Amino acid sequence: MDSTQLLKGVLDTAVLAVLENEDGYGYDIVRRLREAGFEEIGDATVYGTLRRLYTAGALTTYVVPSDGGPHRKYYSINEQGKETLIKQRKIWNKFATNMTAVLGTTKGKK
Repeated sequence: MDSTQLLKGVLDTAVLAVLENEDGYGYDIVRRLREAGFEEIGDATVYGTLRRLYTAGALTTYVVPSDGGPHRKYYSINEQGKETLIKQRKIWNKFATNMTAVLGTTKGKK
């Protein structure tokens, strides 16, 4: 099974979860996702997801000036994003429970 296909279906949720406890700029969010085990995630994929979540109203942004380089655009989860994340967690937990049950019932069968 190709995990990149699975990740595409849950990337919005993963990004919201990464931002739940701490704001972040694009590459920082990519790094945190990779540290969480999603090593194959592409920068462009995450940046596109951030733009989509922002446009959908789930994230806000602010710019932090930098002395040593370009300014950084930080993303922050807002109330709408938090509500979305709560709903997505419920959906994920139900899906994972159902999938675990299905995978468990076929154990040892040919």
